[in-house]
Amino acid sequence: MAIRVVRLGSERASGEGLRIGTVRRPPRGVPKAEFASGNWYDVWYPNLAPSVETMKLGQAADTPAQWVAFTRRYRAEMATPENSRSIELLARLSHQTDFSVGYYCEHEAHCHRSVLRELLLEQGAQVEK
Repeated sequence: MAIRVVRLGSERASGEGLRIGTVRRPPRGVPKAEFASGNWYDVWYPNLAPSVETMKLGQAADTPAQWVAFTRRYRAEMATPENSRSIELLARLSHQTDFSVGYYCEHEAHCHRSVLRELLLEQGAQVEK
């Protein structure tokens, strides 16, 4: 049992389980009825995505200091009671079933998924490498 961290729109891996889209906006130009069949996501859960302002900060981060500022701000958003409970829930579910969380970014190192992966691990989640 584990959480996979995937790029939305990519081919699904065998045993991936439910794909959760933790992004602020649905995929552009894709009809809602095709989200799952197009390998985007089965369930949209924007609660764990950065706010629009924080997302823009991360997208514009060109230096390590700017990325640290983004990370700090995103972590603060995820520390709210509602979001921290969601992270704890996913961490605990990772010990019971396989599922995935997905993002649009091509490179995980410069994407909020790298921070969410850390947050899940800090809550004791089983995360596939």
